[in-house]
Parts: sequence; C-alpha cells; structure tokens
Amino acid sequence: MPLTVAIVGRPNVGKSTLFNRLVGRRLAIVHDTPGVTRDRQEAEAQLGNLAFHLIDTAGFEESARGSLAARMTEQTQTAIAEADVCLFVIDGREGVTAGDEIIATALRRANKPVILAANKCESRASIPGQAEAYALGFGEPLAVSAEHNLGFDELKDALEPFVPEDERVIPGDEDSDESDDGEELNEDEEIEVDRSSLPLRLAIVGRPNVGKSSLFNRLLGEERSLTGPEAGITRDAIVAEWKAGARPILLHDTAGLRKKAKARVEALENMSVGSTLAAIRFAECVIVVMDATMAFEKQDLTIADLIAREGRAIVFALNKWDLITDHTQTIASMREKLDRLLPQVAGAPLVAVSARTGEGLDRLVPAIIEADTAWNKRIPTGQLNRFLEDALQRHPPPAIHGRRVRIRYMTQAKSRPPTFALFGNQLDALPESYQRYLQNGLRESFGLKGVPLRFALRTAKNPYAGG
Repeated sequence: MPLTVAIVGRPNVGKSTLFNRLVGRRLAIVHDTPGVTRDRQEAEAQLGNLAFHLIDTAGFEESARGSLAARMTEQTQTAIAEADVCLFVIDGREGVTAGDEIIATALRRANKPVILAANKCESRASIPGQAEAYALGFGEPLAVSAEHNLGFDELKDALEPFVPEDERVIPGDEDSDESDDGEELNEDEEIEVDRSSLPLRLAIVGRPNVGKSSLFNRLLGEERSLTGPEAGITRDAIVAEWKAGARPILLHDTAGLRKKAKARVEALENMSVGSTLAAIRFAECVIVVMDATMAFEKQDLTIADLIAREGRAIVFALNKWDLITDHTQTIASMREKLDRLLPQVAGAPLVAVSARTGEGLDRLVPAIIEADTAWNKRIPTGQLNRFLEDALQRHPPPAIHGRRVRIRYMTQAKSRPPTFALFGNQLDALPESYQRYLQNGLRESFGLKGVPLRFALRTAKNPYAGG
C-alpha cells in the first residue's frame, strides 16, 4: 500500500492549491472564499521520485454539533485517522492563530507523524510568528508557496523518510499513460482497446438536494461524501474506487447542476458546475438521480439531454422511493414520461431506489452494467443490413422534392457511443423523424437501450453532376 498523506489546516490556508500542485492536475476547486473544500478529495501524487496517496480535507474548526461545519470537521478527522503522515498547513503570512493551535492539539492527540508547512511564503523570508510555530511541537515549519511552486524540494526531503523504497519511482520509468478524455477518432475507424481490466468510470449527477451524495455513500458503504438537508453541499467532484461484484468502478459524486440563471450568481458555483461537467465528460456511464416525488422536471430533462449530447451511457435513478405509496402506478407513469420526453435515450434503465434505506440498489448495479455493455457493443455489418432491409420495407423513407431518399447500406463506424454510417442518396434531406425511427429499431433489435445513438450520413456523389 502506498503512503497516505493528509493535508490538514484551517480554512483558506491554501490546502487545495497545494493538493492540485502535488497531484499535477486541477482536481480540487480553488477560490478565495474560505471553506470551499467540504469533502475529502483523494488522488495519487508524486513529488520527485516519491509516490504517495494524497487526501485534501476541509477546514478544521470548532462548531456546533450537527452543523455543516461540524460535519466537515468529522470528514477531516476521518482523513487524519486514515493517514500515515499529516501535512499540517498554516498561513505563512499570518503566522500561528488560535485555529492552528486547535488543529495542532487534535493532531497530537491522533499520534501521527506531522510535517508542518507554512504556505504563501513567496518571499521565502522568515515566517511571522516563527517562535509560535516551533511551540506547536512539530519542528521547524517548511516555507512553501503552492501557488508559485516554491519549497517543494524541502517538502520532498521531509516526506522521504516515510515513503517505502518500493513505492519510489525509478527515473525514466514513470507511467506515461494518458487519459483518453476528449479523444477524437475518425468516424470510420476505431482503435480496439481491451478494457476488460479497466475500471468503469461512473458519475452520479442531478439537481441539488436529490440525494446524490447519499447514494454515493450508500454504494460505497461509508460516509465518504458530506450529506445533509442543505442544498448544494457538494462542490468538488469526488472520486472513489468501488467494486460491483468483480467489476472495478471509479465512482464520481458531483455538485448539483442548477439552472443557468442561478448558477451565474457567483463564480464559485460556476466552478462547481465546471467540475461536474468535467466528471460527465470523463465518465463512461452516468446515473441521473431524480427526486421520485418530483421527477422529470425541466432541469432533469436538461441534464439528461446534456449527457446524451456528450454520448454517455445513462441510467435514471428515482431516489426517495420510500416516500412513494403507489409504486406500480408511479413507475409506469415515470417510464411513459422518460420515453416521451427523452426520445434520444428511449428505453434507458429506470430504477427506483432509496439511498436512505438501501432499497433498489440490487437492481441499480445490473442496470449500470447493462447500459455499459450496450455502450460498448459492436454489431456485425451483415446483421445491420438485414435490420435495415426490414426497416425500409416496413416504412420507406419519404420523397423529397419528388425524389425518394434511398438508403443503400449501413455499417457501425464506432462504439462508445454506438455510431452508424448510412450510405445512400439525398441523405442530407433525411428527416429527423425517420432517423429516430431507425434509432428506436436499433435499440429494440440489438439491446441498445440507455445509450445515445449517432448517425453519420454519407450521400453518394451524383456521377452526372458537372464539375
């Protein structure tokens, strides 16, 4: 197991900036507002030849029991308990404060090794209140600047004694595997990659306060994300490893997606929305969580359409099912709404769940696997063209300006999502309604429910046209 390092400190001392610097990516939201980080954010980090598991934490402060701040502090205490080493960050411009002394007491009580770092020391001059920093009992503070990448050699030297030899990176042997986010492929070509050993990337999205974090925690079997009655608690997209049977899954909890007008209220909210959108683009399958007592509202439809346009597999989870009395009538009504209001993902799995009681989770996992299987499916060309011949006989394409649109044959250009190339004449005039007819037929014939389908229309050149 790699060394686990928890970054601990009071709000607004630069913990998330330091976290992003060490992991080499902007995973945690950074803003001048104190208390931006609320959940534990985790990632693999590297500093020189040292590899370790890093945890970013919320600010540590005393507050009323049961309050949001108290629940954030509990998350931080959990991170301290899991860590092998704590990186205690103070503000090098302000020196030691009463809040720092409270955290120092908690760290001494935890009996874990502590490295003290004074952040925001751009000048690398003496730290204000350096004598008080010594009095915290963790030795001389390291003067660092996460924003300007200063003091990291000293931080590496401080961490080195704790990192086992077998967790150190051999120079020239670093893992160069890059994420395939945003990868563009030629529509007629697809690089076949064996993904059987790779984890399924699964994101949980929805409006604020529909129970996304509660579902996230229930699936993981631990209080990994902060929950409560307050809307909009989650700000960062939180990632955790999970297993559904033998299948490894990277599970993302995300911030609620509000209406645009509300999201423009402050920059911090826009950053949370950006984090959620990045999680959707990174995901392969997305669970859209809706409140079963008010499902398929306009914002639910907007979120689902966004996911379909991004080309991700989709599963709908009706949360708070324990509040519904007439189960049979409600699920039938919701299924009708889904297929009518979201024809672009008609037939997508719709699962009734309760994150509070655990009801329905045994049905959610198979639905996710089914949607992912459909998303990756490849269909032989012969089967596609037998389907196409039957579809054309049942319902021929319409005539445009007296000339009938002709579809000659079909091939699957790629999967993830399934994309099909149609070849024929005047296909640029093929109505959207007819394309939907073919898509629905493909879903029914080949088990492609729960994924958006795409067409690439290839019109043959007219050999009699001048040019």
